[in-house]
Amino acid sequence: MRKFHVFLVASLAGMLSACEFDPEPAGPDRLFDPEYYALVDLSHSFDEDTLYWPTAPHEFRLEELHYGETEAGFFYSAYRLETPEHGGTHLDAPIHFHEDGHTTDEVPLSQLTGPAVVIDVRRESERDRDYALTRDRVEAWEDQYGEIPADSIVLLRTGWSRHWPDAEAYLGDDTEGDASNLSFPSFGEEAARLLVEEREVAAIGVDTASIDPGQSEEFEVHQVVAAAQVPALENLTGLDELPKTGAYVAAMPMKIGGGSGGPARVAAFVPER
Repeated sequence: MRKFHVFLVASLAGMLSACEFDPEPAGPDRLFDPEYYALVDLSHSFDEDTLYWPTAPHEFRLEELHYGETEAGFFYSAYRLETPEHGGTHLDAPIHFHEDGHTTDEVPLSQLTGPAVVIDVRRESERDRDYALTRDRVEAWEDQYGEIPADSIVLLRTGWSRHWPDAEAYLGDDTEGDASNLSFPSFGEEAARLLVEEREVAAIGVDTASIDPGQSEEFEVHQVVAAAQVPALENLTGLDELPKTGAYVAAMPMKIGGGSGGPARVAAFVPER
């Protein structure tokens, strides 16, 4: 059973320090101390430039309902929002690729908050824009930084967020309605199996459009992580501001009842020493 991660649990400091992380996050009494932690926004804004999967409705709409002074003399603004679940920085709930998976509202908060592990594959991605993270690469990371602890949130840094919001550069192809020629790096199936089945991580995330590489046709990584009831975060940004270990992540997707995902605001607490 997964340990219950929330910000204010007394066991957090001991749990993290046991993971050989450097730097070690402070105890829960320091978590919101602005002099100790820097807050890093790992989310793209939702607006007219937001990127969506090519075969899905991919238009962000913000319709003005009211903007300006009311008859009573005070200012008031309100809008109506329309957006697909899977676009911009968002959550993939397990039901997205598994019939018995958790829906968005069923994903436990314990899987959306936790210590971050950042695997940097920018070099590999520069050499091969269809790079898929391998089991060997994860084990090489562990040889240097220690075994990835259970209930971690593993974030893959490819450097791809630098292309946002250029659809052709980011996705590899900007043809509307066609996802057959996409090209970008991400997780590979065997690496995903290691993370969710053996390391029992809480969640995974990436700074590209999918936890599967763009050339994937069967979405093997999605299938593996969804079967393990592991949620995923896609289209992240700001991973360059996180250390390999020692940060703490909080992902707060819109709590859509019965949803398969949802727009998310993702933040990291990074110790400043």
